[in-house]
Parts: sequence; structure tokens; C-alpha cells
Amino acid sequence: MRAAVLHQTGQDKLDVLDSVEPTGFGPGKVRIRMRATGLCHSDLSAMSGVLPQPAPFVPGHEGAGDVVETGDGVAGPRPGDRVLVCWLPACGSCPACRRGQSQLCLAGFMNSGTPNFRHGDTDVFGFAGTGTFAEEIVVDAGCAVPIPDDLPYDIAALIGCGVTTGLGAALNTAAVEAGSSVAVIGCGGVGVCAVQGARVSGAARIVAVDPVASRREAALRFGATEAVAPGALDEAVARLTGGEGFDYVFEVVGKSATARAAYGATRRGGTLCVVGAGAMDDDFRINMFELFFDEKRILPSLYGGGSITRSYERAIALWRAGRIDLAGLITHRVPLAGINDALDQMRSGEALRTCVEI
Repeated sequence: MRAAVLHQTGQDKLDVLDSVEPTGFGPGKVRIRMRATGLCHSDLSAMSGVLPQPAPFVPGHEGAGDVVETGDGVAGPRPGDRVLVCWLPACGSCPACRRGQSQLCLAGFMNSGTPNFRHGDTDVFGFAGTGTFAEEIVVDAGCAVPIPDDLPYDIAALIGCGVTTGLGAALNTAAVEAGSSVAVIGCGGVGVCAVQGARVSGAARIVAVDPVASRREAALRFGATEAVAPGALDEAVARLTGGEGFDYVFEVVGKSATARAAYGATRRGGTLCVVGAGAMDDDFRINMFELFFDEKRILPSLYGGGSITRSYERAIALWRAGRIDLAGLITHRVPLAGINDALDQMRSGEALRTCVEI
């Protein structure tokens, strides 16, 4: 079986190997033949060490495919079912799940410490307990979420992470109000989905902020009313809000400097929603006076900040109704053998989302 492996954290290229095997199949597990997977910036962050992940590992956590085999005790899905991969499955019984905050369930994170693959005599992990840059994966049954037959694999893969994260930040976490003003800082695949979420919510003004001109142009196609480079953000605040700041600002980069700029662009009493996944040693600093005096809400958003399966269903319903554009997110396609081209497209900002066809 072929899979793309990162042998050591910090390497910038993946090694596509033919002799990797999925491991761990048994009770409660499913084997999935992958059909499509998206490249998310979190994969790059895991490769560089910004996000913790044991190595060697197979990146990828945003995928879709067909169930090949199920282990004992699996009531669903069944062999032959089309599924998307959920990298953060809910156990359904922990305190977070019982409170209705399944995105905070830690069961899925525990999978990251168990090898998913084997190459020769070496154990190989799957990023976020999955590892979708492979022809087959073995995961907990809860990671395999059945999808309707009319949903293409490539679009289903994106719903598995980027779409759910971006839409959910606007719809669940921030709960953007109709008629409000919004700024989205960082307009890759997740940021563009936050733009779409704000548009669906009825925001009157949506300003996209990104250093890459092609991404600013894309954000306008997806519903932004204006797009500016980061250096023009202060001018946009002055011109569009009279210097007060936006009602909602989404930080979709994952850096403290960007979050600080986003905080400054948020009006007093407004909402800063932090969506980007950053490093553990990158501290975001606010002094106690401004925290008290400005009364700005700072809301982190993990995986869209709500019920994951409900968020999937909502994304599919909005896509079917033509309210959101998901096919347009895929700007590039490569085979698994071309995965390093996809990494370059992501690093340069050339791609919103590259679909890896397996």
C-alpha cells in the first residue's frame, strides 16, 4: 500500500512509499479505502513541529473514501458505505460530550499516540489519529461518518475539516448577527469558509485580509465585500468603521502577532474569534486594563465550535441549497505521488485547497 510518510519532524518533503501497511484493525475499528483527501495548513504545522505529533507519521486528516471492512462490535458504518473521516470523534459519554461540546472530547486526541501504520519494522503514526495521505487507513468506527451518495468524495473530504472549521467559527462560535461588520484575517481554505459563514449569517460588510493577491480575489468570489492586504487593515478600520473597529474579527492564521492585530481591529464590545492553530510557545499578550476596559469577547474556536456531526449535516444542506460554494475551494488537484507539489502550493499561498486524488 502507498502512503506519504514524514520520517522526521522538521523535514519539508514527504516520502511516498509503496510498502506501508495500516495496522490496528480489530473490534470497534473500520478499514477505509481513501478516495480523496485535502491538504490543510495543520498538516504543514505538524510537519514543522508547530503542532505536536509523534514521528514518523503519515500526514492528512481531511479525507473521504469507502468502508472496506468493519471489526466486531461495529454497528455502523457498514462495508461499502461512503464516509468522510472525522479526526475528532466524540465518545458520547465524557463530560464535554454530555454538555453538548463534542468538539472538546479528548478521545480523538488519544488516538494520536497510537501507531496507525507500519513500514518494515517501524511503527508509523497517523496525524491526528488518522493519516489520510494513504491508500487505506484503519480508524475507530466513530471516525468514519457516512455521507449521502450525491456528495462527491472531494467535497466530503473538505467538510471533514476546513469547511466545518471555517463555517462553524462564524455560525457556532461567534454567532455572527445579520447586518454586522466582519473582518477575516487569513483567507486560505478555512478563512474563505469563515467568509462564507459570515455571508450566510447576513453580515452586511465582510472584509477579507490576506497578503496573497490571489487569495484576496478568491475571497471576493466567496462573499467578501472588500479585500485588503494586511498593511491596509488600519486604513480599512478607519474608512469603513470610523475607527471604531469591526463587530467580528476572525483570526485564521494561528500567530500571536496576527491575533494582536485582529484584537486591535475589533470594536469595543465586539468579538475576536481565534480560529488558527498556533504554537504552544507563541504567547498572545493583553494587558489587564484593556481586557477590562474594552470588553471585547475573545472566543477560540476548535473545529467549528459545536456538534461536529450536526455541523457536517448543516454544511451538506447549505451546499445542496447552493448557499455555499465548496467545489470552488478546490483550486488544484494532484495524485498521491504529487503530494510534495501540493505542499509547495499551500506554502506559497497559491492554493486554497489542493485535492489529493488517491
